[in-house]
Amino acid sequence: MEIDTKQTISLTTSSPEQTQAVGRLLGAHARAGDVFLLSGDLGAGKTCLTQGILWGLGGDEYARSPTFVLICEYAARLTLYHMDLYRLDSIEEVIDLGLDDYFLGDGVCVVEWAEKGSDAFIGESLTVRIESTGGEIRTLTFKADSERYHAIMNDLEKQFSGASSLEATTPSNDAPGNDAPGNGGHCNSANGEA
Repeated sequence: MEIDTKQTISLTTSSPEQTQAVGRLLGAHARAGDVFLLSGDLGAGKTCLTQGILWGLGGDEYARSPTFVLICEYAARLTLYHMDLYRLDSIEEVIDLGLDDYFLGDGVCVVEWAEKGSDAFIGESLTVRIESTGGEIRTLTFKADSERYHAIMNDLEKQFSGASSLEATTPSNDAPGNDAPGNGGHCNSANGEA
């Protein structure tokens, strides 16, 4: 049987916790070298989804947007490299960052504003477009470019086909590193400074 690896699926979430639940499943499925390319307007929920991915990887910190530092690194079952291309103005700037070492490494890469660097990404990836459709409601559209990511999409569709299955919890408030949103992780600026 041939699999259409360009197929898309869409899921709708009605709260940040539900968006994080989708991310948790992505993180649980993640393997070394995985790349998740996120796009969407400001405030769409890209960092919220990344938070879920981090928790799904077993991390206990809060992911924060790396807009001003470009890359944040979080310890988990696999290191999570959280990248943000929002401030970059050209594909040349993206290429100059030298992201290949991250993409070809042993961690998991999540790239916000991925549309700004689409020509710079090598290898397979799962693309996620997040759209705000009013209030806290989000539509997440997934597009796979390989059989592996297609299988993850199928699992997402099975797990979250009903609204009630999107119920989620966040790590307990007494979990290490969870004392305040935005704390934790190690972020690198374009020049390597934290």
